[in-house]
Amino acid sequence: MVIIANQAYFDGVFYPDNWLKFSHLVLQDGVFFSYLPYGETKMSQPITNSPLMYLADRSEDYQRLGIDPMVVQPFEDGMRIEGASEGTWEWWYFDAHLNNGAKMVVVFYTKPNTMPHLPLSPFIRISLELPDGRSLQKSQMFPAEVFSSSTECCDVKIANNHFYGDLNSYTIQASIDDVAVEVQLQGQIRPWRPKSGHMYYGQKGNEKLFAWLPSVPQGAVLATIRVGDETFRATGTGYHDHNWGNAPMASLIHHWYWGRAQVGDFTVIASNITAAQQFEYIPQTVFLLAKNGEILADDERCVKFSIEQIQVDETTRKPVADLVKYETINGNNRYVVTFERTKTILASRFIDQAPPDQRAKLEMSGEDGAYLRFTGLVTVEHFVNEGRVACEQGEALWELMYFGHAIFPA
Repeated sequence: MVIIANQAYFDGVFYPDNWLKFSHLVLQDGVFFSYLPYGETKMSQPITNSPLMYLADRSEDYQRLGIDPMVVQPFEDGMRIEGASEGTWEWWYFDAHLNNGAKMVVVFYTKPNTMPHLPLSPFIRISLELPDGRSLQKSQMFPAEVFSSSTECCDVKIANNHFYGDLNSYTIQASIDDVAVEVQLQGQIRPWRPKSGHMYYGQKGNEKLFAWLPSVPQGAVLATIRVGDETFRATGTGYHDHNWGNAPMASLIHHWYWGRAQVGDFTVIASNITAAQQFEYIPQTVFLLAKNGEILADDERCVKFSIEQIQVDETTRKPVADLVKYETINGNNRYVVTFERTKTILASRFIDQAPPDQRAKLEMSGEDGAYLRFTGLVTVEHFVNEGRVACEQGEALWELMYFGHAIFPA
């Protein structure tokens, strides 16, 4: 990476000049660091107090939202937004690492996340990494009349597919073509959210919402997977979260890294969300570190985020970091969580996922979004007074969602 005329030039492509101006990232020894409150780092004001973007955490915010600052209620995992409205969206996500080596992701959507302009258009995605190394990607859109969802708890039905639970126990049943999955998920860590879980973009009175609820930060999984005539049954660890919003994500967010892992006694949920250009690429970190079910750190203001060894993905032409790192201090304790990419299991452009009748509209809009999912190793290091007292390593699954125009031809 080199800087030419205030532009970042990397692997034959130029990053826009205003990306450097507003990115809130510092290039230091080949590594980009975000400007987040950490240690003695000085800032004019915390990110959460920005007039352009903030994570709601005031007492009046909780009162207005009808939620408790500490206790998540079942209705928060129910349907939170009108799925038929243009620009709105909502999904319920699940992933698992199974003891036979398989990995799985199942998502129920009110509409494809790449097409928020649509009316209610139920959509399901199933992603599988089988023990023998096969990768299967299945998705299907359904008519609106086969969708239903409770507003009192998580109870989502799309035709014969069902995603339901009570913040502790969940059942997920989904099938597309010759692939079917059935999952039992039992929570091991209490439901959690970053502050209120509601991030607002824009000036007061005209804010737009992006919301996130990790309903099951970690749980025990019993899964049955059927692929044609084959059946796989395994146990493992899983995760469920719920997202919703009232504006197209591409209008609010430029890109994010998100990952979660269970390694040794530690559980990690970590994300770094970079706002869209109109919000000056303000970054927002979300972070949870737990040990043996007890939360050790979840104050995003005390987290430093960095990425290293950046490559350009051939399929999507997006910059991808081989190393994604989160570092936090809690008293004399310092924790470092590092995701190290070994394989890209999914790299897709939004426009390629769209039905043929929608692609022309996306092409005219200049759609350049992409989604990438990775597997690799996660390392959790614990330091006390700068002496390392623990180090755990295991497998992890994480993603890079890119809505913005990340790179430009030279």
